[in-house]
Amino acid sequence: MTDKDMIEALYREMYKAMVEKDTATLNRVHADNFVLTHMTGMHQSKQEYIKAIAGGTLNYYSAEHEQMDIKVDGNHATLTGRSRVNAAVFGGGRHTWRLQLYFQLSKRDGHWLFTNAKASTY
Repeated sequence: MTDKDMIEALYREMYKAMVEKDTATLNRVHADNFVLTHMTGMHQSKQEYIKAIAGGTLNYYSAEHEQMDIKVDGNHATLTGRSRVNAAVFGGGRHTWRLQLYFQLSKRDGHWLFTNAKASTY
């Protein structure tokens, strides 16, 4: 598998884990220093983000992936993923979002990890 194939698989695995509230997988695919910047500008650490998914603050029901733009430079990469995500977040109603996530990734011991993400719509 190429690095791009591995990163695409990781993105799909992450979304599956979000829907299933699979905290073990979410812990594995995100680096310990991972930070998510939400559309509102709010920052969440890896621990806060996973706790919000497990606790129901962030509820994901499905994701249809439309586009993945992946650029690899040695042990670093970026991924801009566009997906239609059905979710209910922060107490709001269930809605389908055109969610774009811009990720930075690092390859450590042969495995890619998400190190940073910034959310927006498209």
